[in-house]
This record gives sequence, structure tokens and C-alpha cells, in this order.
Amino acid sequence: MTELVAAHTFHARKGAIENAFRYSVDYVLVDPDGSAGPGLFGRNRAGLMSVQDADHGGAPGRGRGAAWARHVLAAHGVRFAGPLLLLAQPRLLGHVFNPVSFWLACDGEGLRAVIAEVTNTFGDRHSYLCAKEDGSLIGASDRLRAVKVFHVSPFQPIAGAYTFRFDIQPDRVGVWIDLDHDGGGVIATLVGSRKPLTNRAILWSALRRPFGTRRVLALIYWQAMTLKLKSARYRPRPLPLGPEVTKAGDLGMGKASAEHRRDTA
Repeated sequence: MTELVAAHTFHARKGAIENAFRYSVDYVLVDPDGSAGPGLFGRNRAGLMSVQDADHGGAPGRGRGAAWARHVLAAHGVRFAGPLLLLAQPRLLGHVFNPVSFWLACDGEGLRAVIAEVTNTFGDRHSYLCAKEDGSLIGASDRLRAVKVFHVSPFQPIAGAYTFRFDIQPDRVGVWIDLDHDGGGVIATLVGSRKPLTNRAILWSALRRPFGTRRVLALIYWQAMTLKLKSARYRPRPLPLGPEVTKAGDLGMGKASAEHRRDTA
């Protein structure tokens, strides 16, 4: 299974200095164990549009793909029957940048866990594993909370906590991430429809957004300039420390787990 998710993302800054933007973006939903997709789509090979294991599951450019995700899930005691899906922006003409991509551990008709891979523009990556404490399926109304431990935007502190919500349906996907800390935070959403990935859809995507994730990077820098002009405080990048995976806990179960475990594989 390989699908195109024609989505919109929305970001809104909370606090004294407000800023918000909304733009369209194309994601793909890939089954790493499934078929490769149409001819213009490359799976671990060159293509007009492609998904490479090296881009996901570990440090950018040195990823292990689905093997890494399965190791992380097993190390944290997550059991699921499958499939394991990757929701990510694809390479277009060889270039890719994913501010966040998602490993979806599915079980029957529902979602058992999500690994959110967050990558900053400095080439650093940290992943948040979202799973319910009792191991039950994640519903559309469930909220999972993780302490923020990773430098993403230089205009936000490494403080506070994320609240994640996921609604994965046969015809659409929805992801909501709410960062809250003293003095502000950010609300980020990704919502889009699921359709089969075809050569025609790839060509249309390339014509509609020919710069692919280069456009995403340009928009990130544009918003950074906007915040700078609004006199938002700039925080230099700290050296990445700690584990590469943080586990989120259920919101409303009396604790937000800040459990840190290092993937030693």
C-alpha cells in the first residue's frame, strides 16, 4: 500500500508575540513491507518521488527504516499485529526535509502506537513514542503527553510539554500537536485526505509544488524572519543530549511520563 495524503498544515504561536500560518503539503503513507508503488515512485531507489529508509528511523541520512521503528516499539513493550506504516513527506527529485514524520503501529482496525520523528533544521532528530499506558488502541479523542526535551525552533524554549492527538481513518488522517509552556507555546496540525498514489498523482504533485520540501524549508526560514522582525527572542542551538526516544503518557491518567530510554541497537 502506498498512498498520497494531500494535506494542509497549520501553525499558531501562543503568547505575547503571535504568529500563524497555513499551507498545503503532500505526504505519502507507505507500508514498508508492501508493494513499491507506481513507476515514478522509488522505494529505496531513485524516482521522481521516493522514500528512502536512510531518511527515517534513526539519525537523518543514517536511518534504518522500519527495523528501527520495530526495535523501538518492542523495547517499550508495544505489541501490535500490524501493519506498520510511515507517514512522511517524500523525496522530490532527490531532496527531502521532514520537520515531523510518523510511524503508525496499527492493530486490526485501530492505532496502537505512533512514533513522531521530529527533525530540526540543524540536522538533529528526536522521536516521541505515543502509546497508552494500558496498551489499548488510540482513539480520535485520546490525548498523549510528552515532556519537550528537544530543540526545534530557536524561538521556543526547551520547556513545557507536547499534547498529541491522532485520528487515522481509511479516507483521511489528522494529527494535532499542542506545545504548552509558561508564557506560550505552539499549536500545529496536519489534516489531509488519503488517495492511492499513482503516476498521475505524482506528476500533478510535482507540477503543483515543484520544489517539494525545499519549499517547506523556505517557508520555515520565512517564518523565522517574520518572528525576528517581531522581536521574538532567539535561542541558540544547544548540543543534542539524552536519549533519542522519549515516551509519552496518557493525558488524564494522573501522570505524563517523561521516561527516557536510549535505543542501544
